[in-house]
Amino acid sequence: MIPRYSRPEMTAIWSPETKFRIWFEIEAHAADAMAELGIIPKEAAKKVWEKGKDAKFDVARIDAIEAEVKHDVIAFLTHLSEIVGPEARFVHSGMTSSDVLDTCLNVQLVRAADLLIADTDKLLTALKRRAFEYKMTPTIGRSHGVHAEPTTFGLKLAQAYAEFSRARERLVAARKEVATCAISGAVGTFAQVDPRVEEHVAKAMGLGVEPVSTQVIPRDRHAMYFATLGVVASSVERLAIEIRHLQRTEVLEAEEFFSAGQKGSSAMPHKRNPVLTENLTGLARMVRAYALPAMENVALWHERDISHSSVERMIGPDATVTLDFALSRLAGVIDKLLVYPENMQKNLDRLGGLVHSQRVLIALTQKGIAREDAYRLVQRNAMRVWNGEGDFLTFLKADPEVKAKMTDQEIETNFDLGYHFKHVDTIFKRVFGS
Repeated sequence: MIPRYSRPEMTAIWSPETKFRIWFEIEAHAADAMAELGIIPKEAAKKVWEKGKDAKFDVARIDAIEAEVKHDVIAFLTHLSEIVGPEARFVHSGMTSSDVLDTCLNVQLVRAADLLIADTDKLLTALKRRAFEYKMTPTIGRSHGVHAEPTTFGLKLAQAYAEFSRARERLVAARKEVATCAISGAVGTFAQVDPRVEEHVAKAMGLGVEPVSTQVIPRDRHAMYFATLGVVASSVERLAIEIRHLQRTEVLEAEEFFSAGQKGSSAMPHKRNPVLTENLTGLARMVRAYALPAMENVALWHERDISHSSVERMIGPDATVTLDFALSRLAGVIDKLLVYPENMQKNLDRLGGLVHSQRVLIALTQKGIAREDAYRLVQRNAMRVWNGEGDFLTFLKADPEVKAKMTDQEIETNFDLGYHFKHVDTIFKRVFGS
């Protein structure tokens, strides 16, 4: 985790203190279930909670024990025994390390998903507000980066809202996918631990029971989780790149908020650069990069190995912390985005009316001209405009082949900008509801 791109609430989920607290809760809940089943004394389970519930686990002490025993869970259990006393001998009875490690990881991923869903909600709120603010603001739509036909800036933001609505649904599904618990013992057969212990721990930790854990929770669940984060990051980048393009000097239809005292360049005082959205593009690359090792973790040897462990110690914190930061930053960018309708109109007018070429093409075909011939007529006049010789409407009115089929008024009718926005309300209702 890089502090520069981290937020405290998400970072706290992955702290050693949080991890050891979750480990304790798993062990203590398991002890409760075992006590109820008569496997261990009830007084022992009670003492575990009494001594451990308010204990501050000494991370340095656990690390020191691990340096000697070379096993993290054993190091924790040894430290726990120092806190609990003799009754600690009943802790972890019949369990294996993966029961603790995998269940803890899934608790952390669920908590991380909750924060990511909340981040997405804030982004959706900002997108919706700005979409309605610019619902009918004309701007040029582009394909291949080239002027195509008119759209509205509100529709651009509505598209992003719809995409992040899907992102939210995917995050909810990913949370559900990974919210399972395994307390099944060595090779997952429950030979040394009753399945009812797993059921109790799962309920206490807000998880479901893993149907077959084979000692580890199957990593296809985690692969789907991190793949989902990668898809959400791609949506972040898509919107970030749109803003970066719109902030280009030659376009300047929108730009990131530039605060008082902010400086854009160490060399050029005039610069106002899209640094936040460029940063988001880079962060999205990193989140996507974590999806591949998560997929490679699926193929473990037999009932388990630990080739996945080192991977997850990195990608668990890094992917969730990075996406949390990115979603929050993007929400801030949208909330404060500077929008320039006047520049949008100037850009619409730059090509001398060529944005209406399709309407003229259709109008000519409706007058009885074959589509190929109509295309030739329209393109012939459009290329003159493209070469800077004049405006499209003037050329069409002067073209004898066009004039033979359409009056000046009929030609002009096809240059109505509002025509392109007649279904904006329909799209908004589809996206935002009525």
